[in-house]
Amino acid sequence: MKDPRSNHSVRRLLASGAVATLLIGMLAVSAPVVAKQFAAWSAPSSAGLENVNTTALEGCAMQSPDGLSLYFASDRARFPGDTRTDLDIWVAHRASTADDWDTPENLGDTINSADTDFCPTPVRGKGLFFVSTREGAGDIFFARLNPAHGWTTPLSLGSNVNSSTLGEAGPSYFEADGHAFLYFSRGPEIYASEQASDGSWGLAAPVAGLNSAFNDNRPNVRKNGLEVVFDSNRDGFQGVARNPDIWTATRASVADPWSTPTNLGAVNTAAAELRASFSWDGSTLYFGRSPGSVGSSDLFFTTR
Repeated sequence: MKDPRSNHSVRRLLASGAVATLLIGMLAVSAPVVAKQFAAWSAPSSAGLENVNTTALEGCAMQSPDGLSLYFASDRARFPGDTRTDLDIWVAHRASTADDWDTPENLGDTINSADTDFCPTPVRGKGLFFVSTREGAGDIFFARLNPAHGWTTPLSLGSNVNSSTLGEAGPSYFEADGHAFLYFSRGPEIYASEQASDGSWGLAAPVAGLNSAFNDNRPNVRKNGLEVVFDSNRDGFQGVARNPDIWTATRASVADPWSTPTNLGAVNTAAAELRASFSWDGSTLYFGRSPGSVGSSDLFFTTR
């Protein structure tokens, strides 16, 4: 993966055509697109997550690409007697994809701060995108794990991605057709940015077809860029928002518009379902549910 941390001027991006390519793909107006049909998702379960879910809050989960680590956010105590209540990023491991998750570990003070740190997004090369309020309302940062020295100092993705007034959430990185993209939510809308060849990020723009008059948050795009899930409180009764559900959309290529989003159906309940994320092969979907079965928010998964 290219180094995603640097930033450069909008003028250079416009000259390179990167922003133009991105905006054409996202903002083009076209006829409604029919969603691709996949096998149905199974009934959600928390089996194998007994060591992960607690009476505290757990959410924002995502598997590592190899499926052997599960990163998530929690406000649980880091040690006996800990009285801090901010969200930290944790990770649970397992020996194989057939095993249950082990007892989670806190990622430590390089990643976690005295502020809120959440929405971890592990990527290949031991990289980690995440969101932190250490510099404002909530910005996206990137760090990389060095096996010998631990996590590198997290660096902000810069002003082309991070807003000075609105919080970001749910970063989702993927590569398709020779391009690298980052989807995320800002305020009540889903945005996207394309990465330039030097590793910098283009000016983010709203993603046409995914946003509504309600709150559309925390997108996660499958690794091929052709399927997305996100949580939204749209589809309320007489314009009144409901608790967030998981929604999905598909497209034929990264240059095509997204299909009209559809509700994920039986995965959702009257509770709030939040921040769904695909496994690397797209066969498993993790998400948070609030209230959960044992805590204020717990992790669940579904398969297809």
